[in-house]
Amino acid sequence: MSAIMRREALLGLAAVSAASLAACGQVNTGSAIAEETGYVDVPGGRVWWMRAGSGPKTPLLLLHGGPGAGHNYLLPLKILADERPVVFYDQLGCGRSDIPDDPSVYTVARSVEEVDAVRKALGLDRIVLLGHSWGSQLAIEYFATRGGPGIERLVLGGALASSPQALVGMKRWLDAMPNDAGARVRALEASEQFQSDEYQSLMKSFYERHLCRALPWPPEAQASLDIAAKSPAYRIMWGPSEFTATGELKDWERRPDLGTIKVPTLITTGQYDEITLDCQQSIMEAIAGSQLLIFEGCSHMTMNEKPVEYARAVRNFIA
Repeated sequence: MSAIMRREALLGLAAVSAASLAACGQVNTGSAIAEETGYVDVPGGRVWWMRAGSGPKTPLLLLHGGPGAGHNYLLPLKILADERPVVFYDQLGCGRSDIPDDPSVYTVARSVEEVDAVRKALGLDRIVLLGHSWGSQLAIEYFATRGGPGIERLVLGGALASSPQALVGMKRWLDAMPNDAGARVRALEASEQFQSDEYQSLMKSFYERHLCRALPWPPEAQASLDIAAKSPAYRIMWGPSEFTATGELKDWERRPDLGTIKVPTLITTGQYDEITLDCQQSIMEAIAGSQLLIFEGCSHMTMNEKPVEYARAVRNFIA
């Protein structure tokens, strides 16, 4: 798609407008689809995996966000297993995988090695790769450091190629919250009151605007949020909150390396995504021929807010 055509799609929000897609609703996550599960030895421990379906098309490998959110919120994409294997796994430090106490295992480089180990163990020589949020960072890092071997197509959801850029954008959303809530969050963070009831209540309000706008939160989304709250990966790799990054990812920057991605790429985001639109635009402009879809009325967890539409968009792209 030409640069002009991509800008028109972006400005018009045409590709995923509510009028052109089916009504929202709970998606059948494919309970009738055959599944197999197991564990893979990776650097630092074992990770749990699930493969759904066995169709003839190239397997889809999913990289969840967080770090530490687990696979659960991505389960609406299991519906794609009617045509191809769809592979989920819980990254080290969360969900059904091992949760080591050693902080040294929670690194970007080890996470890349984990992707290699999962692919090798499951025979995933050729794949379609989908990374969401932190998973998009991991996917971009995988291309930057490995060259993306055997990856036919790439989907980046709620994506960022620069932590500093994403932090600036999230703080803009924070400052736009009503009733000076953003200023109060900043004050509580400055005094490190991250666990206070007031702080948690304010963050829930932020999340209901910019993380998942489907209320009450769907069970698979709630499960991943609960998993992330217990995982050491988020705190060690990112920090104590969305707006205060202290870990290895705080200075992570791969915008100069996006040109290493040479495969067809779809970028998805929500209108109110906590990862702001400029982050998605930076990726689109750097990856030749990439496409950007904006889901109206959605935020970060588009696959939970509009599961039918999201799965359809991914299906059409990877067909």
